[in-house]
Amino acid sequence: MNLAGYIARKVAFNASKSFSRFIIRLAVAATTISVMAMIIAMAFTNGFQYVISQKIFNFWGHIRVQHYEPSKALIAEEYPIEKNDTVRDLVRSVPGIASIQPFATRNAILKTTETIEGVLFKGIEKTYDTGRLTSFLKEGRWMKYPDSGYSNDIVLSAYTAKQLNLKVNDPVLIYFIQNDGSPPRARKLTISGIYKTGIEEYDKLIALGDIRLVQRLNNWPENQIGGYEIILSDYKQIDTLNETIFSKLPVLWNSRTIKEIYPNIFDWLGLQDKTIAIVLIIMIIVAVLNLITCLIILVLERTRMVGILKALGAYNGTIQRIFLYHGAFITLVGISLGNILAFTIIFLQKKYSLIRLPEEMYYIDKAEVLVIPWQVIAVNLGTFIICMLVLLIPTLIIRKIQPVKAIQFK
Repeated sequence: MNLAGYIARKVAFNASKSFSRFIIRLAVAATTISVMAMIIAMAFTNGFQYVISQKIFNFWGHIRVQHYEPSKALIAEEYPIEKNDTVRDLVRSVPGIASIQPFATRNAILKTTETIEGVLFKGIEKTYDTGRLTSFLKEGRWMKYPDSGYSNDIVLSAYTAKQLNLKVNDPVLIYFIQNDGSPPRARKLTISGIYKTGIEEYDKLIALGDIRLVQRLNNWPENQIGGYEIILSDYKQIDTLNETIFSKLPVLWNSRTIKEIYPNIFDWLGLQDKTIAIVLIIMIIVAVLNLITCLIILVLERTRMVGILKALGAYNGTIQRIFLYHGAFITLVGISLGNILAFTIIFLQKKYSLIRLPEEMYYIDKAEVLVIPWQVIAVNLGTFIICMLVLLIPTLIIRKIQPVKAIQFK
């Protein structure tokens, strides 16, 4: 028979009122809040990082392949490269690459009778996977591509459309700036759709259209493009696959991850991990301090019981296990309740979007949640192990209790 476990259960489920019962409930509540806060904090941070990074990846791909131009600005037009079978065959030769899609950009000015707005016209092909952009399209449709010539459709951001006071199916005059200093070349296009990513860098700058229009304006043949967007199956492999892709590119071609192109956004997302680490440390400290206080009070309140057990021949280790079992019970109850409350809040947020965010500041209009199972397991297991290790400290008091004095203790 496990004597320590038997006595611990009797003590834990003792129905008599005492000051220690209030302390136990306080310790359970502190552990519950700590575990709940850790799980929720990680779920919200994971969701925040995932949704924003996916917005960027969906709009520009994971890796961009272009002509090597070390001093090129983000809004500058690309030096042309020729379509290359080696690059297109990477989908088959390099595991982890989902698709490769050509693009080309051109600086332009949109003009109405009232105002003008500068944009970077991004030309894409008919085979471009617009399915990744479906969540961004707020009104209208994507461009329709004729068999010959180029599409007269253009998709504007909600920001640009608002600035120009335009809506779907409205015509718009677009002037493409010439690099040689000659007068801009004008085209009349029709707004087929309006998108919104919530990312200011995109919504204030990018307009989508037909890549053949860019090729014609640049006097490029059909096999010349601005670059390739490479979509990966798993974004976590982005750095490893970028090195592999770069090694297979033609001379004077370069590949860069989207994290290198937009470091400010990804550095900002990376800061969230440091914030979470601070929250985890604080919450664990709160739970541990409350449990230590609780166990010290339990030991002091049960001093007579400790003295009687010692007088009957119980070893110090056996008596210590009684209080460790009691502490384990408190910890497990707190962890269980913390999980229940955390997942309840996460469920409510996913279903009803209770927490809203200003999109212009956070790139999303509601707090997103993403639960990663191993993190939840790590929180529960880590909290339990740390608490049990620290709870060894207050049980050392038991070794100093003398049976004769303890039995007389009131």
